[in-house]
Amino acid sequence: MNDLRKTEQRTISPVDGRVYVQRPFAAPGEIDATLQRARQALAAWREVPVAGRADIARRFADSFERHGPEIAAELSWQMGRPIRFAPGEVRGTLERARYMIDAAPAALADIEVGRKPGFTRFIRREPLGVVLTIAAWNYPYLIAVNSVVPAILAGNAVLLKHSAQTPLCAERFAQCFREAGLPDGVFQFLHLTHADTGRVIRDTRVDFVAFTGSVAAGRAVQGAAADRFIGVGLELGGNDPAYVRADADLRHAVENLVDGAFFNSGQSCCGIGRIYVHESLHARFVEAFVDLTNQYRLGNPLEPESTLGPVVRTDAAAAIRRTIAAAVHAGARPLIDTKRFTADDGQSAYVAPQVLVDVHHGMEVVREETFGPLVTLMKVSSDDEAIRLMNDSPYGLTASVWTQDESAALAIGGRVETGTWFMNRCDYLDPALAWVGVKDSGRGCTLSVVGFEHLTRPKSFHLRTTLT
Repeated sequence: MNDLRKTEQRTISPVDGRVYVQRPFAAPGEIDATLQRARQALAAWREVPVAGRADIARRFADSFERHGPEIAAELSWQMGRPIRFAPGEVRGTLERARYMIDAAPAALADIEVGRKPGFTRFIRREPLGVVLTIAAWNYPYLIAVNSVVPAILAGNAVLLKHSAQTPLCAERFAQCFREAGLPDGVFQFLHLTHADTGRVIRDTRVDFVAFTGSVAAGRAVQGAAADRFIGVGLELGGNDPAYVRADADLRHAVENLVDGAFFNSGQSCCGIGRIYVHESLHARFVEAFVDLTNQYRLGNPLEPESTLGPVVRTDAAAAIRRTIAAAVHAGARPLIDTKRFTADDGQSAYVAPQVLVDVHHGMEVVREETFGPLVTLMKVSSDDEAIRLMNDSPYGLTASVWTQDESAALAIGGRVETGTWFMNRCDYLDPALAWVGVKDSGRGCTLSVVGFEHLTRPKSFHLRTTLT
């Protein structure tokens, strides 16, 4: 069994606990050859005009769209998202890819710095080289596309190492780029062990690492790159807060925050983990929140009526149950009767949603990311108290306020330590906006025109044209 783990990876479907995909890990010679192909392909690809790169990227998106139904079905089997929602990831991937394709010509154009007699001066954005993308399983296409497509548009070669839970996603990217006519070697993927991933990060043929995953894994990636002067983009954990002000539209806030907490079975880095509700609305909010949560259906994600599927693995489910039990032991009060959700047998990957009250910031359940269908609700008396509690966290990916006062939302947002600030929405990524994290949620930026800056390096041209 130990030898098997070293030579191949197995994807256990959370749907039924069976092996869904088996793939051999790349051997040392294959890894070396892949990196060498990337370096060789880079030389020609970086000389292709941006318009030519964009044409191929558009064909990639068209191919991805054609394969959308199969991609969505595979997604449900690999990581358990209900089939009724899986096509949304296909649409989101296309939205992000096509936005970045359209933005590329202007974002990658030379920067003019003003006329100066006798000189030609400008700044050019040049590709970094080979970009290694290490993607997570929870939104396997949406995460990967954030760096893969912009990196290729910027003239880089890309090597994708996807999660062992979602290996088919890497293969689908390769298929669609191949159908789009991307030159050989510009995009490749490898199925790698953790040890080999570290060796690839340390390889001098890699020029940038885009990583999405846990804080602990992010530290390991940073450690592997520590001896090299390369960029490392890190999108890590979150325990994102929401503040429901006294003037919030209650129905709208409840509907969207329940979805923000439990979509994808809570397995979202920007999902809602903590909700602070003004005392004047608290009782009504809690009642409505519990009522809507109880309307969810936990079941086989391949059945169209299921609105909650399993979490990714049985060990992840066990960890979530332990977190809930520890919180209850510490004084938290659960509001959901899990017996209503018959698919949760206490042992499988199917975990019922849970809402906890009577919690405080001394509890681990409030301070740490659970990454499951669990949310905490707390009462607050003012904006200042809500801001203090929202900031009392090691994370800072997104945060939201629910109010009808835009000026108040802007003022509060200016004081909250977060990468994205929402008003009256949550758990959403707009490709026109920079996707960033602060504190332990990471560093760097993907998407928007700003995202290209992290996948290129500036090169200044300072030409003296008059010698007199």
